[in-house]
Amino acid sequence: MAAVATERPLLLVLDELPALTETSPELPSLIRAAWDRFRSRTKLKLLLCGSAVRTMEAMQEERAPLYGRLDLALLLHPFHPHEAAQMLPGLRPARRALVWGLVGGMPLYLQWWDQNASTRANLARLACTPGGQLLTEGQLVLATEGEGGELARQVLYAIAAGRTKFNEIEQVVRADPGRTLDRLVALRLVERVVPVTEDPRRTRRRIYRIADNFLAFWLGVLDRYRPEIERGLGESILPVLLDSLDDHMGGPWEEAFRDHLRRLASSGELGSDIVAIGPFWTSASDPTEIDAVALAGRKREAVLLGEAKWAKRVSAPQLRAELERKAGAMPRVAREARYAIGARERVDDATEVLAITADDIFDA
Repeated sequence: MAAVATERPLLLVLDELPALTETSPELPSLIRAAWDRFRSRTKLKLLLCGSAVRTMEAMQEERAPLYGRLDLALLLHPFHPHEAAQMLPGLRPARRALVWGLVGGMPLYLQWWDQNASTRANLARLACTPGGQLLTEGQLVLATEGEGGELARQVLYAIAAGRTKFNEIEQVVRADPGRTLDRLVALRLVERVVPVTEDPRRTRRRIYRIADNFLAFWLGVLDRYRPEIERGLGESILPVLLDSLDDHMGGPWEEAFRDHLRRLASSGELGSDIVAIGPFWTSASDPTEIDAVALAGRKREAVLLGEAKWAKRVSAPQLRAELERKAGAMPRVAREARYAIGARERVDDATEVLAITADDIFDA
């Protein structure tokens, strides 16, 4: 390849490199030796790809054969809501929101969704049929990135079931989950979330969430029915699965709401000095939760507070009054703070708030 590319540029892509190195462990050393020999006299470019995040990161470490030879290391994230919407042009925005909430932003999963069929028909084919693509994909994801063995699986299931605090996870798995959580966060299977007003390097107030919408849906909803679906009960389980969707969509919808606010902030529509956007909550003794708070300036004042509801329509005055009450629990709130309200299809009486619907977030 290097010889062929002496005059004309040539791109060589080695996909799923971790799988190649399982059968040929010497491959990275061979690539290094060949590259050191030819790189100064060839127009060949190498693109090394792999979905096993930890294995790909290990190839860049100091003692690895390819250390110092990589010109660019790029992590590819799943599509954001507005990007996923472009793969679903045949659906209305509210349906795009639902699909993204179930399968996440992985292009492959989005491609599996038949835009000409109903949600029921899609879930029947993908999730409620033995061997269905969504039904089996969760096991493949865990097998690919499942470092930590059984304890890691237990931790993931605990988080998906709503045990999001460290001590709650510890009680479920009956072991110290600290190192396992660190590995799962590094693998981007789990996200460590802290209140937006606190320093993540210092605060002890943190919760854990499944980072990917699909994996959260598979672990928290679908997998409990998987054995019976494989035995042929998919058709009778389907109505129960459909009834579970609204409960599942609360978390993904809130994250889509925050993602949209970040897009607005990056374009300057929320002000020129937004430094953070995220959720806020207080201690269990006096609980207050706000879905989205935008902080501005060096003082990190709250300049916008937002509430997102996975409901077709909501009343803006009612939710604004609740946000104004919750603002009292914030350390710093700007005198002229704004309020944002999110709903699936319509925000009523939204004259004094920033109204956000699926039409705004999932506009293709």
